[in-house]
Amino acid sequence: MNAKLVAAAAVLLVTHLVHAQQGGAPARLEPLPEAPPPPRMAIDPALEPQITIRQRGNDKIEEFRVNGRLYMVRVTPPGGTPYVLIDHKGDGQFSQPSHGPADAHNLSVPMWVIRSF
Repeated sequence: MNAKLVAAAAVLLVTHLVHAQQGGAPARLEPLPEAPPPPRMAIDPALEPQITIRQRGNDKIEEFRVNGRLYMVRVTPPGGTPYVLIDHKGDGQFSQPSHGPADAHNLSVPMWVIRSF
């Protein structure tokens, strides 16, 4: 019997609140002010990679440099899948990213093409 009394009181309370909201004058809505533009981030031009695109035969070669140092080359053969060569140690020796277990000396960050246009 106590549960029925609590349920009835809850129904009456909700009904009273609904009627109280409907009975008042409609609230006056006003537009919100324009949102400020997002802050501009300062980009250090020295850290922005310089990309040089050249053709060697039918292959398209993209060279990526930071501060004049070549660190990655992407080769796109005609009708083929592009592949990447990376200078892991900074000694001018380029190799393809490894896909084996990573350790302290052989760490390769995954790079996938999510979408191309």
